[in-house]
Amino acid sequence: MAASNFVDYVKIYCRSGKGGRGSTHFHREKFITKGGPDGGDGGRGGHVILRGNRNYWTLLHLKFQRHVFAGHGEGGSSSRSFGKDGQDQIIEVPCGTVVFDAETGEYICDVTDDGQEVILLKGGRGGLGNWHFRTATNQAPRYSQPGEPALERAVILELKLLADVGLVGFPNAGKSTLLSVVSAAKPKIADYPFTTLEPNLGIVKYRDNRSFVMADIPGIIEGASEGRGLGIRFLRHIERNSLLLFMVPADADDIKKEYEVLLNEVGQFNPELLDKRRILAITKSDMLDQELMDEIEKDLPEIPYVFISSVTNTGITELKDKLWEELNCEDNKITTITHRNLDIKVEKTEDDWEVDYQDDDEEEDFEIYEYDDEDIEYVDEDDIIDCEDEDEETNK
Repeated sequence: MAASNFVDYVKIYCRSGKGGRGSTHFHREKFITKGGPDGGDGGRGGHVILRGNRNYWTLLHLKFQRHVFAGHGEGGSSSRSFGKDGQDQIIEVPCGTVVFDAETGEYICDVTDDGQEVILLKGGRGGLGNWHFRTATNQAPRYSQPGEPALERAVILELKLLADVGLVGFPNAGKSTLLSVVSAAKPKIADYPFTTLEPNLGIVKYRDNRSFVMADIPGIIEGASEGRGLGIRFLRHIERNSLLLFMVPADADDIKKEYEVLLNEVGQFNPELLDKRRILAITKSDMLDQELMDEIEKDLPEIPYVFISSVTNTGITELKDKLWEELNCEDNKITTITHRNLDIKVEKTEDDWEVDYQDDDEEEDFEIYEYDDEDIEYVDEDDIIDCEDEDEETNK
């Protein structure tokens, strides 16, 4: 079976560029004696930058690009010439990407808008040339600054889909069927549990050319917060939703109890989700007559509800009206979203890896030094042994 193209979790190793070394140089020109220091500054190291791109909808392009290295700054030169800045490394990510530290799980940043840029790792500043250190009492400084070292960090990128309405329900509750009816999305639909293995998005058309986005996530079951079923990994995709649509089938033994189980699992994942507005949709209501509906209404929870059937389109228009009314309610505007730090023990997946990095930049292992005559030890010619003569004596 082919792997899914939807990737919402990836771990990468990033390293910014180190700053270039400042130059220790003195001006040399004909007829000019003691020209003085003119060493230039080193170039800045390259940044590692995250940029939001609305044309991406998954982190698949980063799944096999686990190392991101920015360029190093070049050293300064004579005539106060600056070194070349290192090349910035830009990581294109879909809107809604959240970044965490891979070692501690600490929240770092969030990219939500198209074209938004966030500097993940700053490049090292270039060192100052000896021109900056000239003074009245030290007119020929023979030293300069080295560049600042590079920064490195392993980070976790998580994608949280941007949608207005999130569907929450048990497996086979009719979530994918509803999404396929109210939008042009084509999620997989079958008569067995856990048909949906990845989130799906659909644009729901409303009156007067208005629309909103609906997100369908894999079904959750009782005990999902403890890892049962598919767990609660995909619940992160409804953290940004301003409205939650709970879906319970009409043939359930106790609709209110199933709703409370779903609400409890959502609260176990993130207690802040309990503050969002909620609507209850009783699906598969084409099996009910008006008498049964009246009987069921007596035991429903005290939240807005609607009976729907995706097969006969019963109640679909009423559902859209309720969703649009709740979405445009004044007290339903999301101002800020608080991202919790990751629990690394829980969040580790099969895509995780241990960082075992060795610098492949050979130029970093060598530095140029200037030697004075006092540092050089001279050897007499008589003390030099010819290797060929030594081999002959050994063979004898």
